Amino acid sequence: MKLKLIVPATKENMKSRGKVLTPPLGMAMVAALTPPEIDVSIIDENITTLDFKKEVDLVGITALTSTASRAYEIADVFRARAVKVILGGIHPSMLPDEASQHADAVVVGEAEGIWEHVIEDFKANRLQKIYRQQERPSLRNLPIPRRDLFAKGAYYIRNTISATRGCPYSCSFCSVNSFFGHTYRCRPVEDVLREIDTLNNAKLLFFVDDNIIGNPKFAKELFRALIPYKIKWFGQASVTIAKDDELLKLAAASGCTGLLIGFESISPASLAAVGKSTNVVDEYQNVIRKIHSNGIGIHGFFIVGLDEDNEDVFKRTLHFAQNMRLESAGFAYPTPLPGTAFYESLDKSGRIITKDWSRYSNDIVFEPKLMSREALHRGHVWASREFFKLPSIWRRVGLARHNLALLWLINLLWRAHYQKSN
Repeated sequence: MKLKLIVPATKENMKSRGKVLTPPLGMAMVAALTPPEIDVSIIDENITTLDFKKEVDLVGITALTSTASRAYEIADVFRARAVKVILGGIHPSMLPDEASQHADAVVVGEAEGIWEHVIEDFKANRLQKIYRQQERPSLRNLPIPRRDLFAKGAYYIRNTISATRGCPYSCSFCSVNSFFGHTYRCRPVEDVLREIDTLNNAKLLFFVDDNIIGNPKFAKELFRALIPYKIKWFGQASVTIAKDDELLKLAAASGCTGLLIGFESISPASLAAVGKSTNVVDEYQNVIRKIHSNGIGIHGFFIVGLDEDNEDVFKRTLHFAQNMRLESAGFAYPTPLPGTAFYESLDKSGRIITKDWSRYSNDIVFEPKLMSREALHRGHVWASREFFKLPSIWRRVGLARHNLALLWLINLLWRAHYQKSN
């Protein structure tokens, strides 16, 4: 039996396939949950073309909202050939009735505890239309993801790992809690270390967790255990890491080189509106200073175009990111994702202009409150280009003592990307 696991690409990525940042770790876990007698392959459309003609018995497709339309297209082609198709991931989990129109079965939620039954039912020709988790799966003794199925040389950071699932916070624009539930679950530290031991003495890791320090007690235990490994790692964390000196110092000692931090906005009103109670604008400068003083770089996430933002938000946010000498930053406009409070609010008020999911990767799909969609697009492109101009990179990064080559590479890659933006 042959099983093909497919990661669809957005229409933009399909036009410019090439090396991408990280591999599809979730699909590698699904492969690991599959019985060993089944021949499994992973096809990532971001890096390779999908061959519909190859022989296959079962297809599994994961979908974000931005890739849902492509996922449905792929599913329809295979089903027309009488190949059974399973859809899963965040978007099908939020809209299972929609997804079921393009699939023989839809997996709602996490795969553990469900996927094994899906395979059994497929073999017995009794697939159910929808499979749902009855309770959140345990993260103890998870199998090692099938990284051997990743295309060789296709990813800048091949060694990704997950130590936790979920986030303790409930931001209105984020779909993490909708998918994982209002839970924050941690793997046993010894299980995380066991997985790291399989990575062939990797010296660079990326923790894909939505908030690696969501449980400070667990994070401290993990960081202490990582110290003897002498690795470098990146991850995502909330600003609260700067409020715990021991936690921050342990992160640095464990090899933390950079953190992706969601500042979201420099407007207190905007932060209050999206439920980001952990972020206090007046504390940002001290947060950044403390993280930098421990030798950890910062990629700051900012959302521009929230209901409390006027057209001045682009200049103010750009200047803040430059003045704080953030090593890198992203300026994104909000996207109303199904399952989020932000989506429900905009949908109720009639401000979502399209539910063509193919437009959710790169277009502004809602009507902003204090500016036009055109102004939001122009401001977003302007701030991004300005931040990654050579003089700006030099002022922020210069001749950094740590990771100089990596910091310049990251900035130059982003610079090239935004130079091509409309």
